[in-house]
Amino acid sequence: MSEIREKVDVCVVGAGHAGCEAALACARLGLETVIFTVSVDSIALMPCNPNVGGSSKGHLVRELDALGGEMGKNIDKTFIQSKMLNVSKGPAVHSLRAQADKAEYSRAMRKVLESQEHLTIKQAEVCELLWEDINNDEEHNNKSFTGQENANDDSLNGKGLFDKRVIGVKTFTGAIYECKAVVLCTGTYLRARCLCGEAITYTGPNGLQAATHLTDSLKEMGIELRRFKTGTPARMDGRTIDYSKMEEQFGDERIIPFSFSTDPESIQKEQASCWLTYTNKATHDIIRANLDRSPIYAGIIEGTGPRYCPSIEDKVVKFAEKERHQVFLEPEGLHTHEMYVGGMSSSLPEDVQLAMYRTVPGLEHCKIVRNAYAIEYDCINAKQLNPSLEFKKIKGLFAGGQFNGSSGYEEAACQGLVAGINAAMEIQGRDFLVMDRSESYIGVLIDDLVTKDNREPYRMMTSRAEYRLLLRQDNADRRLRKKGYEIGLITEEEYQDLLCKEKLIELEIARLKETKVGANKEIQGFLECHESMSLKTAASLAELICRPELDYAMIEEIDVGREEAYKNYCSMEQVRSRYLTADGKLSKEIIDQVEIEIKYEGYIVRQKRQVEQYKKLEKKMIPADINYDDVPSLRLEARQKLKEFRPVSLGQASRISGVSPADVSVLHIYLERRQRNS
Repeated sequence: MSEIREKVDVCVVGAGHAGCEAALACARLGLETVIFTVSVDSIALMPCNPNVGGSSKGHLVRELDALGGEMGKNIDKTFIQSKMLNVSKGPAVHSLRAQADKAEYSRAMRKVLESQEHLTIKQAEVCELLWEDINNDEEHNNKSFTGQENANDDSLNGKGLFDKRVIGVKTFTGAIYECKAVVLCTGTYLRARCLCGEAITYTGPNGLQAATHLTDSLKEMGIELRRFKTGTPARMDGRTIDYSKMEEQFGDERIIPFSFSTDPESIQKEQASCWLTYTNKATHDIIRANLDRSPIYAGIIEGTGPRYCPSIEDKVVKFAEKERHQVFLEPEGLHTHEMYVGGMSSSLPEDVQLAMYRTVPGLEHCKIVRNAYAIEYDCINAKQLNPSLEFKKIKGLFAGGQFNGSSGYEEAACQGLVAGINAAMEIQGRDFLVMDRSESYIGVLIDDLVTKDNREPYRMMTSRAEYRLLLRQDNADRRLRKKGYEIGLITEEEYQDLLCKEKLIELEIARLKETKVGANKEIQGFLECHESMSLKTAASLAELICRPELDYAMIEEIDVGREEAYKNYCSMEQVRSRYLTADGKLSKEIIDQVEIEIKYEGYIVRQKRQVEQYKKLEKKMIPADINYDDVPSLRLEARQKLKEFRPVSLGQASRISGVSPADVSVLHIYLERRQRNS
């Protein structure tokens, strides 16, 4: 019998957030790419929370956009509410979060994929990887992994590790696709099963078909697999909710786009509201009374769940002292009545779910459209990967997303982009894209995945980034846009926009530093009016902006050269209109960068020094007899992990999953004090 056999450059397995970014990157770099999905309707599906971004995750999306990814552009087209989080804190932790219209997000991303040249969408289950044994490939082993000075030799160059080469994939129907690289982005579909109390269904998320055959092929290749779990809350019929008993949550008055390519004026629109309510004693009593029916506590669930996104059962058990927990009601879209019940994911039986939800103020008469459930799935130990996200022992096989043991749409998309880029780089004989911890949250994410033994789904948090003042979400384009341009995913026009932006920031900062004001009556009156200390001698405008009570906008009345400077900027040949307002002033995007660079200059310079100093932690040894119970201010998780791993140095301690940079600082101070007292 004849068989279907095709030749392509890259096969991407899975069309979730990781798969979409991987496939688009390969196709945009000119490689013939096919993306496989168990259902075309699941492209860029949001099976859990209907939003993009959030604390630290907003950083990831903006970095992905700076490199040429699609997620930021897509959410800008399909959001229904947008909010900048943590604005009461410093700029290092400001994070954009947008509520998505789920159906529109998926539909818009599918349209992008369908319109992309060199990309083919195929609804089929990949059940087998095709491979062959190879000898050590010196040419590949010598490939550069830029920015990995601290990595060990094996993760750096992979010498002596390759023993297989991927040559294609086979679908369940028998079709064979020969290729030069495969990117695995299977998400939560591998041998998936969903649990709702005693009811177990062997499907992927939202009742979609699971991928049940590929696991055996991966095991045959010697790949170590793990079993992880995640969960999702119920969806309610919004017409059965009493919003008058809840606190309304609004979006920002001025919307900031995720993508650096999106015109901010084009996305200013009316936004949908979200709602806040709380659980109570009655809720918790029902949960406690039915724990024996929870698959988590009945021992039915095999997989490990995410520590930082616990089910409501876990919250009630582990935080028994808390009288209530937040519950967010978020719309799933503009063309549906479904409401997402954030903060109450569960795997309890349907009757228990309905009873507990109806104890929450505003949900007394709610009707469930979709039950909450837990989902188990196969994934890998990411220590098997190089920093390029290529398997150490299998040439041409890359992996991204929840398949690598992470959680979250944003983490998945970033890994997918990097895996796709590096699959293309390998085929084209170019150096891999590998970012270190000092230049991006993506670098932190991947380094944590491939160097730490993550035994639970990994979630990105700002506390995981040692140099977060340098890795702000507002400067992601200035950090990474050039890399995207050199790779070939950022256009010439987008790159010229960046150069213009940097030039305007540089000129305005220099002008403010050079412009002096004296201690005259006018200036002293201005300072007194703003409750700022008077001047004893001349000071620059930049020095005044450094004061907490003053900012760029306030000093306009004493900045006599500002209007003339703006005229000069407008006359510059390379200036981009997007960085100027209609009346010829610098845009808020430029002003915000100027203000941050000036106000935090000392801290930024200090952190840049720390980038070099932090490497010295490798030489700071930890005494073998240390008692971690004696170290004050260590978080419980960090204390547990340090006892388990017994690291020999602060550098090693810093790479243990669950030990944050703040924990390392606490330990460092303790060791210094101990040394002085000995």
